[in-house]
Amino acid sequence: MKRREPTTYRRHHRKVGSMKIGIIGAGNIGGNLTRRLTALGHDVSVANSRGPQTLVALAEETGATPVTAAEAARGAQVVVVTVPLKAVPLLPSGFLDEAAEGAVVIDTGNYYPQQRDGRIGAIEDGLPESRWTEQQIGHPVVKAFNGTYAQDILDNGRPKGSPGRQALPVAGDDAAAKQVVRDLIDELGFDTVDAGGLDESWHQQPGTPVYGHQGDTEAVAKALAAASPERTAEWRA
Repeated sequence: MKRREPTTYRRHHRKVGSMKIGIIGAGNIGGNLTRRLTALGHDVSVANSRGPQTLVALAEETGATPVTAAEAARGAQVVVVTVPLKAVPLLPSGFLDEAAEGAVVIDTGNYYPQQRDGRIGAIEDGLPESRWTEQQIGHPVVKAFNGTYAQDILDNGRPKGSPGRQALPVAGDDAAAKQVVRDLIDELGFDTVDAGGLDESWHQQPGTPVYGHQGDTEAVAKALAAASPERTAEWRA
């Protein structure tokens, strides 16, 4: 979710046990996750659709390794898919085949039919966006970061227990995978709210009360509960 271009970011504590993380997509969310996760000491590989030669500046800034999309998940314990929904079916076939055993895949995507993606029939018919992405890539996903302003990832992280700490909703079917994502978000400086299984992830899609929300856990939980499954005209093809 875009707000404005990144400017600076805070470095928090280095993680005791770093993970190998692959990020596919180097736009606003992907770029800022690269910045923050490398600052925390994780081993990050980052890819985009234009090739690693276009990621030299980001690599020099962060220490991340620029790779192709087909290579980004190699050996990764966490893979972040943060590309436009219309580009998900174009990801390289088998791009997750060489990920670490039990790799967790985070989907940050949003369906913008009028603004970017065109009509995707299954989603128009009510299939949650992340369930569609899961079907396209053939691997379970955890939905997170989709309603988060990119700049918040750089600017709004706070130590655990801070009053008013911003919370992010997280949806997914696998409790262990979801916990990995929640722990990573905590390390980034945010609380989380369990938004249920992936079939419930429509609660955090564009147009819902929690989309773009910057509140704490209580406020985010209330926003999730207030969501309607009916898409407004702005978010339909």
